[in-house]
Amino acid sequence: MSSAPADDSPKSSNFLRQIVERDLEQGTYGGRRFAGSPGDAAHHAAAAIDPARIRTRFPPEPNGYLHIGHAKSITLNFGLASEYGGVCHMRFDDTNPEKEEQEYVDSILDAVQWLGFGWTANGVDHLYYASNYFDFMYRAAEALIGAGLAYVDEQTPDQMRANRGDFNTPGTASPFRDRTPEENLARFREMRDGKHADGAMVLRARIDMSSPNINLRDPAIYRIKHAEHHNTGNRWCIYPMYTFAHPIEDALEQITHSICTLEFEDQRPFYDWLLDTLANLGLLAQPRPHQYEFARLNVTYVITSKRKLKQLVDEKIVDGWDDPRMPTIVGLRRRGYTPEAIRLMCERAGTSKAGGWTDYASLDIALRDDLEGKAARAMAVLDPIRLTLSNWSEVFGAAPSEACLAPAHPQRPELGERRFGLGPQVWIERDDFAEVPPKGFFRLFPGNKVRLKYGVVVECTGCVKNDSGEIVEVLAAVVPDTRSGTPGADKVKVKGTITWVGVHDAAPVELRLYDRLFTEPQPDAGGRDFKASLNPASKRVVRGVVEPSLAGLAADTRVQFERHGYFVTDRVDHRADTPVFNRITGLKDTWAK
Repeated sequence: MSSAPADDSPKSSNFLRQIVERDLEQGTYGGRRFAGSPGDAAHHAAAAIDPARIRTRFPPEPNGYLHIGHAKSITLNFGLASEYGGVCHMRFDDTNPEKEEQEYVDSILDAVQWLGFGWTANGVDHLYYASNYFDFMYRAAEALIGAGLAYVDEQTPDQMRANRGDFNTPGTASPFRDRTPEENLARFREMRDGKHADGAMVLRARIDMSSPNINLRDPAIYRIKHAEHHNTGNRWCIYPMYTFAHPIEDALEQITHSICTLEFEDQRPFYDWLLDTLANLGLLAQPRPHQYEFARLNVTYVITSKRKLKQLVDEKIVDGWDDPRMPTIVGLRRRGYTPEAIRLMCERAGTSKAGGWTDYASLDIALRDDLEGKAARAMAVLDPIRLTLSNWSEVFGAAPSEACLAPAHPQRPELGERRFGLGPQVWIERDDFAEVPPKGFFRLFPGNKVRLKYGVVVECTGCVKNDSGEIVEVLAAVVPDTRSGTPGADKVKVKGTITWVGVHDAAPVELRLYDRLFTEPQPDAGGRDFKASLNPASKRVVRGVVEPSLAGLAADTRVQFERHGYFVTDRVDHRADTPVFNRITGLKDTWAK
């Protein structure tokens, strides 16, 4: 009944795991029945005992692209269900017809599956839409009206807001609060039948206008919206409020543990009131779901506001929702982060009631931990300058090149070896040469020896400059009998080893060097303009070269460039004949203070 990828890594204890374990030990949901599909009390009453020990759900609203914060909720809900022999439902909270689109539905499903999770268990597909429950929600609203627990309010929004009171002042009852159930039912059906304009009236729960919890002061549960819905079309012109719809969705699906972020904590009393009331009216089954809140994942150097992310896209500050600098799941995926790394970061971040910040570096650490044992190695030169070996023919005769071997992965011999050629001219990094070296510089400068990795030791003899005084070529001589892997090759001691790519078999590539989008850990803290801390160096595009073992790579293939870090072939623009590599992260944190 697994709804999550296999993961043998140790799990940290947290209060949600403790709650689940307590409920399982006490048999809180042991007698719960599930008819194989969502439904009311009667629907589930005749069914068998639910084979799922617990049921959780991931319930996004399809009004935007998922981001790294959602990854925490995904891994938490699907992960708990998998750990404890349960099922996690994939559900769209699509109760707002004006902001929801099929594009977002498709992107969300793709993101959840890419992260490694599924919603099919025991042959049952647990993909649900809140809009499919509109009939029951309407029925529940009429039941509340009939019980004298809901009424149609025709005050203006400003009047309702003013009469709600505040933390120090009780609310004032609406002049429409004491209508009879018959009057309220008639008005509510007029709302349903499209006889009133948007905003003319709402249906409110009748609870307690003097409650210290303002959310219990007769909250609105239905509003008029003459708008086409992506799933139900124009069938409805009234739509349930999220706070009314969400607990009902949980109950119809027989969710046991409804896990959400802390901003919904104040809504829990209404969640409980509504489900208890509808259960007492015989509409919903017992035991009912319970809501638990955790602190959302906040990651430094990113923003997760959908409005601000959309602003970045609309103003073309980034190259779309899947720009590799974006914190969206599609952006992280295109950047090259792996599902395993994201899940690992979420687990390491922990789950608690206390808010806090997770450093962006933890995502890079998780990525390195994941790819260290997986990614093949290769040499690449990101800022090439030509190194000419002036005595090539004296050492190697007429041979145009010498074959070199290196392991595809230093700890995984089963991956084999990669082959490339050392020739009389090779590309090296421009900053691997200094005409006048700074203190502690052990790479190429006149008179110094270094090893060309997997190749030979060379001694720098100088450089060539153009008419503007710019260095355009570095000169060196091969030190004889220093070929890597041959007897006595290590007799010549050097302090520096540099990577290189032979000019004769180099593969030219486009390299997109991505970095953090913002320079401040909390770009929009205190209401400041988040665009003021945009990182001007968050994307640099350069032309470099890679060793021939990387020619013909498929898109979305990850590799470690020795010395430089982890890169991935771009999943959109990469082609075998026009290769494009994105930098995921370096081998160490360059942002550490």
